[in-house]
Amino acid sequence: MHEVDMTKCLLLSMQDWRQRHGPVSPSVEVVHLQVGDFTCVEPAQLVSTWDVAIRGSWLEGARLSIESIPLVGRCVRCSATYRPSADSAYRSPCCDHPMEEVVTGRELRIRSVDYTLASSVPAEKPTPVPS
Repeated sequence: MHEVDMTKCLLLSMQDWRQRHGPVSPSVEVVHLQVGDFTCVEPAQLVSTWDVAIRGSWLEGARLSIESIPLVGRCVRCSATYRPSADSAYRSPCCDHPMEEVVTGRELRIRSVDYTLASSVPAEKPTPVPS
């Protein structure tokens, strides 16, 4: 189950993010994720594991907002970009060459976090992707 491992990584990333805010603990409302269609992560299952994992934690009540990123490949023969599918064995529709380059679709990252600090107004802050 990829989603459990992904949730663990997400929680570790959020804990690191929290520590960068110093002594004030942010109140998180929404964590915005980008999830590529080629990651083999089921968004609904990821939300379910997140909801269970944050119970009783500083993130309790925070929700996930998931943006799906489509799979896009680039044909190395003709340089065309296309939307590969399993039905065509992910082959290029222009020359039937196997997919060798993925342009998008493998993303699994935090895009931003909506949160408040003490009495401040909600803010959307970009969150860098851990390397």
